[in-house]
Amino acid sequence: MTIPDFAKSLCDDAAVFPPGLAPLPDAVAAHARHTAAPYAELVGPLVLAAPALAELAGLLDPGDRLDLSVTAPEGPGQLRAVFDAAGALPVRLRALEVAVPAGQAPAEFFAELDRACAAAEDVAVFVEVPRDQRRPEVIAACAATRYQAKFRTGGVKAELYPDEAELAAAIRAVVDARVPFKATAGLHHAIRNTDPATGFEQHGYLNLLLATDAAVDFADESEIAEILAERDARKVAERVGNLDDARVAAARERFLSFGTCSIVEPLTELVDLGLVPAVVLSAEGVAS
Repeated sequence: MTIPDFAKSLCDDAAVFPPGLAPLPDAVAAHARHTAAPYAELVGPLVLAAPALAELAGLLDPGDRLDLSVTAPEGPGQLRAVFDAAGALPVRLRALEVAVPAGQAPAEFFAELDRACAAAEDVAVFVEVPRDQRRPEVIAACAATRYQAKFRTGGVKAELYPDEAELAAAIRAVVDARVPFKATAGLHHAIRNTDPATGFEQHGYLNLLLATDAAVDFADESEIAEILAERDARKVAERVGNLDDARVAAARERFLSFGTCSIVEPLTELVDLGLVPAVVLSAEGVAS
């Protein structure tokens, strides 16, 4: 086994998003190399914003089957065009990531989302949970339907990063509601850290995995926040390595994946932490 169960399909390939901002042709070519590499089990779908689908036609061969997750930052109104575009391309539409527009009531949003996704039962739909008073209603609506949650965990401004207390409350809420979730933005390293260039406090994706494990094990918000705040790489890696199969399965049933603009960087960190075998970083195995 090259990639351990805790890391399988953990990294959605968001190479075209900040701070990576890879040109689409480069991102598509690199994704193909990643999915053919020894570490392919680590890699989830390529994540693109809805408008980028128009550029894909000239980049794919008829025999291709590119796995995609498509973001709809303007809400469900973008989805009809997404389905039409994806239907004309050699792709598998694996997931949609749909934002709740500012000021829109959850009931109105979910009614619109239901109509848009009525014929797409085989596509996972993630609702980006707003960081305001609508959050409880949005999570409750996801729990009552087939929809999953998406949390934004960072961005290009400090205020886009939820602190550990806010993120702990969000994790506690979705685990209680039995709603699977993914995370996006700001998870640039395995361990909680302060970015030396920006000074931003960044969450670690392994902290997030352990926080989810703790929430499944009925930890309260303060305990979850403490795990999110842990900066000792040795302690975090040891705790991840000591998770048994049942705990890994339970945590990953809730924390599905995170978006990363680099696949190689998290892979390299996992190797450095002793959690993934170094053989996957052999010269013939690593795609840039």
